[in-house]
Amino acid sequence: MIVSLVKFFDLYLGTLLIHMLAAFRQKSGSIPKNPQKLLIIQLWGIGETILTLPAVNSLKQKFPNSEITILATSRNKDVYYGIKGIKLITIKLNPFSIKLFILKNLKRYDLAIDMEEYLNVSSIISFFTAKSGVGYSHNARAKLYSKIVVFNDRQHQAETFLDLVRALGVSSSPEILPKLNYSPGDSAYVEEFLKKNSIGKNDLLIGIAPGAAESAKSRMWPLENYIQLIDGLTGNHNARIVLIGSENETELSGKIMGKSKNKNVIDSMGKLNLRQLFCLMEKLKLFIGNDSGPMHIAAAQGVRTIGLFGPNLPVRFAPYGKNNASVYKGQICEFSPCINVHKGQVPDCLYARDSDDYQKCMKNIEVGDVLKVVQQLV
Repeated sequence: MIVSLVKFFDLYLGTLLIHMLAAFRQKSGSIPKNPQKLLIIQLWGIGETILTLPAVNSLKQKFPNSEITILATSRNKDVYYGIKGIKLITIKLNPFSIKLFILKNLKRYDLAIDMEEYLNVSSIISFFTAKSGVGYSHNARAKLYSKIVVFNDRQHQAETFLDLVRALGVSSSPEILPKLNYSPGDSAYVEEFLKKNSIGKNDLLIGIAPGAAESAKSRMWPLENYIQLIDGLTGNHNARIVLIGSENETELSGKIMGKSKNKNVIDSMGKLNLRQLFCLMEKLKLFIGNDSGPMHIAAAQGVRTIGLFGPNLPVRFAPYGKNNASVYKGQICEFSPCINVHKGQVPDCLYARDSDDYQKCMKNIEVGDVLKVVQQLV
């Protein structure tokens, strides 16, 4: 409900405000060559925030003497935890918090890089707080930028974020994601969690994330398939399955634990915070999950990762890195991809819930398809 309200007000009130402000924006192309104060704006999903990290690192290398600030929310701020040379500021997505940040930082920054693909509020923030701004060229929000960049939805999203900084003269094409940071306290908590669950150093840990963010549950592979997959991952007697997800997804873990024949399943859903999850992921041998934040966390932590896709395309959001793989059989669906984040299109499914075609793109992925990829990676 909160997500829906944010998007509703952002779309209608945000668009109206943009049209009012557009007459006052800086002329196109007026970008400073050596900005002393940089603001990066990224306010939403965990997975997409992780994919901004190559662009953030490239900016640091291009402007080593500049003050770089990242504006985030409590939802995604931990992705930027511990990055050296970065100042992190968090706001809430409500009018009071946004207005307060703007008033405190009116034209403080020489340049804002807006890494939001769709939200209007980020462009409004960049307009008021920076002397010039870079952002994507689609939708009304483009009217507020000094320089616009075409959003390429036929390449990986990490590359699309890099396109924003390439417009500033940055030349970078990293092949892996930077690792996510956590504290010694986070590490100690995870070690204690593993100890309580009798996990030894020789155990082969396989992470399974059966859930998805609240905005698009249609990305979830059927739960019965995950149960069959878990039961099929018993070839190695040292294999331990770790269920990964948020506190809101504990119902899924209950169903899996109740129906799976595999007794080596450990439930971590809702028991770890985000940074603790970063630590846990590093200890996995393999990760399998839907197109969601945990999949990108696993890829960033150097885990061999398998992502399951249907409503969205692997070419955009595959687990980034050479030792990872995607399973996509959405060609049978006339609507795939129905999720287009940059257009604000994040439907549940365009087929009726009570129809046989509901989630047909995800249902078309068979357990054998995933096990075949497991054999190739491990």
